[in-house]
Amino acid sequence: MPQLPRRRAWLAAPALMPIAARAQETDAAPRAALEALIGLARPLGGKLGLRVTVDAPAGAWHLAHEEARPLFVGSATKSFILAAYLLAVERGEASLTEQWEVEDAVRSPSSAILEGLRGTMAARFVLEAMISHSDNTATDMAMKRVGVDAVRDVIARAGLRDVRVASSTRRMVSYLAGAAPGEDLGWAGVQAAMAGPLPQPPRPVMKEHESMIASPEALAAWYRLVLSGGLFARQESLDEFQRISAMATILPMVVPPHTASYGKGGSIIWNDENALAIGAQMRVRGVAVSFGFALNWSGGPETVPPTMQAVVARLRAVLAAVTARIG
Repeated sequence: MPQLPRRRAWLAAPALMPIAARAQETDAAPRAALEALIGLARPLGGKLGLRVTVDAPAGAWHLAHEEARPLFVGSATKSFILAAYLLAVERGEASLTEQWEVEDAVRSPSSAILEGLRGTMAARFVLEAMISHSDNTATDMAMKRVGVDAVRDVIARAGLRDVRVASSTRRMVSYLAGAAPGEDLGWAGVQAAMAGPLPQPPRPVMKEHESMIASPEALAAWYRLVLSGGLFARQESLDEFQRISAMATILPMVVPPHTASYGKGGSIIWNDENALAIGAQMRVRGVAVSFGFALNWSGGPETVPPTMQAVVARLRAVLAAVTARIG
């Protein structure tokens, strides 16, 4: 989730299980890169998890640290909304060309594409805005159309028991700002909450109601399932999922150059709680590398830019080391 103004704002023991025939020295670079990434969390008192699964021809292997820990992942959960809508298209219950209303009833903070716009937009372009620029108004338009129950059904079908999604980004903002569970402060109310005193004491992001939570293991498993053909019945649905997922702006920051990749990042800055996450898959010379990463930490706004820069650099180093190991 991109950053909003003010202090309350949105953005969005390591183990390497090697192929048995590989020499031990081939593990050195991925291990060193992982240790450097883990080192980011220590001075922040943060919680960090990573899962990288490599489906190599000679046998799958993985790189992991605290991969089963549920963490706040923000907009990384928007991939589930995209999948739920494409499944609705498969069933003939929706289309990519139908027009959706851009209006205050679904307007949400941090909407780089649809902020201030009115009128209608084709579903395909709304979905693209949701993934490529993490537009929260686009997200709430898609969620309204497909329904949160359909999104949660997709998560359940995928067997991802530790994943939680909010019923809308605006309801999550409302809840974090002190509204009752399920209450929507409305567009004017959310704007007022972001600009002035909150209606109630702010809530932490890792709460039972209206949150966006997943483990790195679940994020990696999701892309491994979907991109292997395990979710959609039609190839054109998978093609569309890949096409839109390839637009996420975080991918070229962390994936090695000239590498096909599909995924979604997420982040938050809220009342001195911060998070950065990504779930994705990259293809390295025909080998699928599915990964999930999340870092949650406490600290003022001054901790965010250097931490995010360091995360991008060190996660990129991990993926580069994994790519080199694939050979």
